[in-house]
Formats: sequence, structure tokens, C-alpha cells
Amino acid sequence: MLLEDIKRATQNFNNYNCIGGGGFGRVYKGDLQDGDGFKTIVAKRLDTRFGQGEQQFLSELQILMDYKHQNVIGLLGYCDEIDEKVIIYEYASRGSLDKYLNVASLTWVKRLNICIDVASALDFLHGGGGKQAKVIHRDIKSANILLNHDWKAKLADFGLSLISPLTHETDYVIDHACGTPGYLDPVYRKSGFLTIESDIYSFGVVLFEMLCGRSTFIIHKHEGHYLPDFIKNRFDEGKHDEVVFKQIREQMEPKSLTTFQKIAYRCLHPQREERLTTKEVSMELEKALAFQVSYHTYMK
Repeated sequence: MLLEDIKRATQNFNNYNCIGGGGFGRVYKGDLQDGDGFKTIVAKRLDTRFGQGEQQFLSELQILMDYKHQNVIGLLGYCDEIDEKVIIYEYASRGSLDKYLNVASLTWVKRLNICIDVASALDFLHGGGGKQAKVIHRDIKSANILLNHDWKAKLADFGLSLISPLTHETDYVIDHACGTPGYLDPVYRKSGFLTIESDIYSFGVVLFEMLCGRSTFIIHKHEGHYLPDFIKNRFDEGKHDEVVFKQIREQMEPKSLTTFQKIAYRCLHPQREERLTTKEVSMELEKALAFQVSYHTYMK
């Protein structure tokens, strides 16, 4: 994609169009010429001033080109010219999931469907998309889950992701731990041994965020520790119901809630081998949704 077209779409990377950013640089919303009309796009512009992030740029680009899935953010194009490196993504109109955690209109059924979408994306990536090397995301968090107008979820931000040909003989990678505090697998953080179960742990944090209606950061601010410790303390005390977001509590079918809690808690297990696989998580989430849908049908 031509740099000239991207600049025109984003009004020359105007600050007014900036919708986010990080260590790599900034993210811009834009309107790209598409036939007789325009298509809304998102442009991730690498900040090359500090000589950092080029490897992340290339890794993300490779993953988005090779691993296409309905629940992985879509790649529309990229630019690498005149010292500018830009990745162009599809636009997710509702933005990131973290903005909706404490919104009551995000019903229990919607939350379950979003979790199923993310589990589906992870199952695809961890399975190597069928024939390819497995992908470990390494930064699963609600801010990296984007939502379309119809609440379909898309996993995004693969800058820290690792393409790894894991096998039965070698199921780990020794690596400097990176990710986001509050979501990071403690086994990975302490040992540097990265496995696909590290993503499962982070996803478990997201599952509980959906249940609690609060982010791990908000819990840290009010409780003094991140969500996993908060959950463990409540579960050890037998206070499972105290963690449920009050605004959606009355909607929940008891078996749906219990099934969901068990899945999420298993994902946070301190021993990796006790955590569920993405396929198992998907199956259990589907069960939780089936219980909920049957309950709604019965109540009608």
C-alpha cells in the first residue's frame, strides 16, 4: 500500500485521528479511498526514531499474513517505504473490550459469545492454523480484544507474539518474559519458560474480568493485588458469588455461571499441566452458553 494513500486517509497522521499507541508508535483511524467510496481503516505506524520495534513489526506482519481467521483482526495491507513502516488493519467499530467490562448492556450472553470468539482464535493459533507453526500471543488482555458493531470479537496486537514450531518433544521456548503485569503467567515470569499454557493463564484473567465487570488494573488499585490473587482469595473463602458483576448477576442461569467459573479458575492453575487446552476451554464455554440459552427459552 502506498504511503501517499495512507497519509491521505489519516490526514498525514493527524493527532486528531490517533486512537491509541504504545512502545511501537501510534495507531490512527482513517478513511481510505475504496472504489467510489471510502473504507474505514486503522493504521499502526512504527516510531522508528529510537531504532526499536522493527522485529515486532515484522513478526506481526508475518502472523497476520499467514494466520487468517474470523476472530483474528484482518490485515488490509502494509507500507515499508521512505523509512516509514505501517500496518493497515480492518476497523473494529466498537473498539477494545476493556471499555465494556463494567457496562451492564454487555449482557451475560454477549460476554459468553465474546469469550467463545477469543477461545476460537486462540485454538486456531495454538494449533498452528492446521499445518503451520504454533503461535503464542504473549499479550492476551481485554485491551487487545477488539469488537465489531455486532459484538464479534477479534484478537489483535501481535507485536510480542512468537511463531514457534513446538512439538511433543519440545513444548516450551526459553525466553525473556514479556507481557502485561496482571495478565502475565507467573510460571513464565519466574522461569522464562514460555509455553502455550502461558496464553491460557492470561485468557483466564480475561474470563474473570468479564465475570467481575472489572479489569485486573482496577482490582489492583482497590484491592492491592491483581485479579488472579483476588479471585484465589475469594474462592478459598468460598465467596464465589462476591466476584460476579452485580448488574448481570440476575441474568445468569446457575449452571452457566458454575461452568464458567470452573473453566476460568482452571485456566489460572499454578501448575501448567493442570490448565485446560483452548479446545477444552471452547467446549466448556459452549456448554455455559447452552445452559444460558436453554434457561432463557424456558423462562419465556
